[in-house]
Amino acid sequence: MKLSRQFTVFGSAVFCVVIFSLYLMLDRGHFDHPKSPRREGTFPKGQLSILQEKIDHLERLLAENNEIISNIRDSVINLSETVKDGQKNPEAVNFGQGSVSELLPSASVLLAVDSEDCLFALKSGSHSSGVQMLDVYDILPFDNPDGGVWKQGFDITYNENEWDNEPLQVFVVPHSHNDPGWLKTFDDYFRDQTQHILNNMVIKLQEDKRRKFIWSEISYFSKWWDGIDSQKKDAVKRLIKDGQFEIVTGGWVMPDEASSHYFALIDQLIEGHQWLEKNLGVKPKSAWAIDPFGHSPTMAYLLKRTGFSKMLIQRVHYSIKKHFATQKTLEFFWRQNWDLGSSTDILCHMMPFYSYDVPHTCGPDPKICCQFDFKRLPGGRISCPWRVPPEAIHAGNVQHRAWIILDQYRKKSKLFRTKVLLAPLGDDFRYTESSEWDQQYQNYQKLFDYMNSRPEWHVKAQFGTLSDYFEALLKESNLGEKSSNSLFPVLSGDFFTYADRDHHYWSGYFTSRPFYKRLDRVLESYIRAAEILYSLALVQSSKSEKMSVFLSVDNYKLLTEARRNLGLFQHHDAITGTAKDWVVVDYGTRLFHSIMNVKKVIIDSVHILILKDKSAYDTATPLLKMDDVQASQDSLPRKTVIKLTLQPRYLLIHNPTEQERFSVVSVNVNSPRVKLLCPLGKPVTVQISAVWDGATTVSHEAYQMSFVAHLPPLGIGVYQLLEDESSEAVLADYNIYVRNSRQEKPDRVFKIKEMQHSVDNIILESAYMKLWFSGMSGLLEKINTKEDGKSHQMKVEFAWYGTTSNRDKSGAYLFLPDGDAKPYIFTDPPTIRVAHGTIFSEVVCFFHHVTHTIRLYKVQGLEAQSLEVSNIVDIRGEYNRELAMRISSDINSQNRFYTDLNGYQIQPRLTMSKLPLQANIYPMTTMAYIQDVGVRLTLHSAQSLGVASLKNGQLEVIMDRRLMQDDNRGLGQGVQDNKITANVFRLLLERRHGTDVNEEKAPVSFPSLLSHMTSLFLNHPVIPMTTNAYSGVPELINIFSPLMSSMPCDMHIVNMRTIQAKVDTKPSDEAALILHRKGFDCRFSNRDTGLLCSTTQGKIKVHKLFSKFRVESLTPTSLSLMYSPPDVQNISEINMSSMEINTFRIRLR
Repeated sequence: MKLSRQFTVFGSAVFCVVIFSLYLMLDRGHFDHPKSPRREGTFPKGQLSILQEKIDHLERLLAENNEIISNIRDSVINLSETVKDGQKNPEAVNFGQGSVSELLPSASVLLAVDSEDCLFALKSGSHSSGVQMLDVYDILPFDNPDGGVWKQGFDITYNENEWDNEPLQVFVVPHSHNDPGWLKTFDDYFRDQTQHILNNMVIKLQEDKRRKFIWSEISYFSKWWDGIDSQKKDAVKRLIKDGQFEIVTGGWVMPDEASSHYFALIDQLIEGHQWLEKNLGVKPKSAWAIDPFGHSPTMAYLLKRTGFSKMLIQRVHYSIKKHFATQKTLEFFWRQNWDLGSSTDILCHMMPFYSYDVPHTCGPDPKICCQFDFKRLPGGRISCPWRVPPEAIHAGNVQHRAWIILDQYRKKSKLFRTKVLLAPLGDDFRYTESSEWDQQYQNYQKLFDYMNSRPEWHVKAQFGTLSDYFEALLKESNLGEKSSNSLFPVLSGDFFTYADRDHHYWSGYFTSRPFYKRLDRVLESYIRAAEILYSLALVQSSKSEKMSVFLSVDNYKLLTEARRNLGLFQHHDAITGTAKDWVVVDYGTRLFHSIMNVKKVIIDSVHILILKDKSAYDTATPLLKMDDVQASQDSLPRKTVIKLTLQPRYLLIHNPTEQERFSVVSVNVNSPRVKLLCPLGKPVTVQISAVWDGATTVSHEAYQMSFVAHLPPLGIGVYQLLEDESSEAVLADYNIYVRNSRQEKPDRVFKIKEMQHSVDNIILESAYMKLWFSGMSGLLEKINTKEDGKSHQMKVEFAWYGTTSNRDKSGAYLFLPDGDAKPYIFTDPPTIRVAHGTIFSEVVCFFHHVTHTIRLYKVQGLEAQSLEVSNIVDIRGEYNRELAMRISSDINSQNRFYTDLNGYQIQPRLTMSKLPLQANIYPMTTMAYIQDVGVRLTLHSAQSLGVASLKNGQLEVIMDRRLMQDDNRGLGQGVQDNKITANVFRLLLERRHGTDVNEEKAPVSFPSLLSHMTSLFLNHPVIPMTTNAYSGVPELINIFSPLMSSMPCDMHIVNMRTIQAKVDTKPSDEAALILHRKGFDCRFSNRDTGLLCSTTQGKIKVHKLFSKFRVESLTPTSLSLMYSPPDVQNISEINMSSMEINTFRIRLR
């Protein structure tokens, strides 16, 4: 108590001093004004303004003073808490001064969250949208009656004089859907098809001003552009200027929306938009996504932030399409679930029918529409499956043919609220041959000319671009004026899980090819680290002459290539796992090469940042190397072994997150006699664990050394490693449960005890929790959280899904199980290896198809709050089986669970008995959770997979699938290229308080700050590096700490990406700083969370951001840098709302 009294006195003293100095300053203020010869009459005004200024000044100073006092108060509270709990006050942590506290974060520090910041999660979801997708699911019967010619719909009728007062405007939009890899690789498609499409486009559009064409994938367009002459380039620019050719969306690809992380979605948008700006000077206006298998509101949000106001989607569950058609809600404003106003609204058009091909886009009857796909004229390579071929249009049949297609147009327009109609005209890789351009454009022009010449038909038909359509739509609906926003409904929610017919749900691809879904995230984490370090190193290198040898241009080329390879992989046949085997290898090889290349960028950049004497920079030999190496695109990375000597060797640890961090780091060394010195030269506690060959044999080639690294945000800590006979490293002990234990000779280093399986539990324990595992299977059974002393059932088990015996079976896209999963049965109990150590303990179970590890960190702080769960899965010998991990708890979740969308937001889910099992599987990008009034259980994931909660208290995740047949969606093969795949998770159990039952039904939910941070640390592990040579290593600084302090807990630096120069492939001196303010729920215990940050209502003072660098300019821009506000000015304070993602152009010095 004494201490807090002292602080109160101290605080009051500070207050008095501040007030007194205020008075002095103001007193002086009298004389600071220039003495101007006063004219009579101006006298009072001058005095008043001086007074006014003084008062303003006083107010400002008082406000600052309040801030100081409240900061002191917070520190006092924190300190007195610490003192109460009998903890020694840890040394003040100050990286800049290099006095790093050796203590772990103090045991009981309350998290300083601004109470204002808690309101967002409470208010969110209270407003109602016109259409809430959770309600739509609730009311729909999901039956599938035969709808006549429009199989999944209904008969459409109309009255012929409906258009008498207002004619029907038809926009036929020619397009060609080019997959950047699917049945062929990206390069093969380009060579065989895409280049010809674009070459013909330039010729054919110039033949007739009325012709239009749209294009979306910049990956292809840029490759074509690089190979054409300037004459062609000028023609393209002219076609764009004249509105004949339009770029839609303009991302690198048309990305998948289920498995992609928002980091990569933004990155591929920037890559495309930056390319367009530099090469064409074009800013796309409308977005076009006709082929992703289900749609996410995250994409709608990102498009809105990018500057789009109109978008189009196609693949949505057929029952929803039909329902929306009956309600005429196929065009709507898509609003984010969490939006308290309407700032996220974006106008969205949903195509009404089965597909984006010509038979399903002119109207409800595919048999008729197919007759107007003039590529299918008799004698061609493709025909109409409905057995009625198209007829070329001539004077003799034009009246009849025009009337038939007008009937389709009219019927289709009855599903919408205006008299403006969109009719896409295209399909996959269409318009390759010159003849096809003629067939489509000439025949359609004849139809248009005829229709438009019949005034009594009341129709105006023409070719158009997507923006032509939207502009006419907005004109028609008067959306220019604020009043009529009511014409289109507002919708919130998402469009997963997609079914295109029957019970064919596309939930298989949420997991297909999981090896590459994991590789994608590894590359993402490395790219982000490389981008930020490179941006800082670029500034550093510009500060001194000698540093100009920093290979900024070469490294920028590697970064650009990595961005493009990552962008390519977001394509909806890449990350989805739905391409041919050799195409998967092509994607994998690109990801793999880029991982190696960005590692090189990281090493080069760290080299510059960590040198004491910058003039000693030399690129002849790399100073550093990474501590892991991946042998090939389809193998798991392995740790390299660091050779120790009596001479210290540097071990550098980079923390890629914007938070100060205590993280357990493990590296492999060649001797157990190891000594580790922290950046200040003090010894650090280490745990030595065995490196194993298989389940029970110790390899003495290497030893795993684990320790807690304390690292500044975005910083680098320089540790030193050496061999030391008097090493104080603590060895882990092992108990191995084997079927027939044989007394071996004891190991020369470790204490290893072999024993029989038993009915007794295996127990692991830390300061935070106690875990019980089965002595037979080694799997987790129960968790006790010490904070409240409660025990929770928490059973981990594995299960197999088979596939149906029907004609239609599971494949790369579809999940068609043969009923509930069957338990994973093992005839002999698995070998179980239990390790007990000071830094961590773990239980490893060796099953035939999976090696399952649960690790408990025994340190203070964040990493000890959750369990690390990893599975190494190998189902290469299986036949039509899928392996799931299931967690069964006693949480009363009542058929509700929550999954994230793209790592950006949480979408509540309802498991519905009226739907088949496969429909209740949803995509998980980074997390899924279940909860009841008292607790929340979150499964954090480092890779995208399919998840479900099929029974009360359960969460399950599908880890890999091996399928022997095609599922009839065009791929033409099963999934049999399985790899040994590592899946990494964290399991977090949190206590909830202050919750009520009603909120369980809210359409929105948020993770806690602890949950956000756990996800951040899981997805962005620290990056260890060692120096290459023992001798001749230049002097390094102990700690590189670029930020003044941790960012606020809810502020995430998504990226800091150096922007390209206007010409050449060089970098400019500007970077795009992308920030995301996360929405979070405060109603969780916030003691002991190990968070070393506070929240600040989304405000950050720019000059308080960096410590080693000065912010020369910081200006807001749109998400992908396309637009800057007209009166763009330097800002001194960043101010963001919850859930907002903002991009700034930043220039550092």
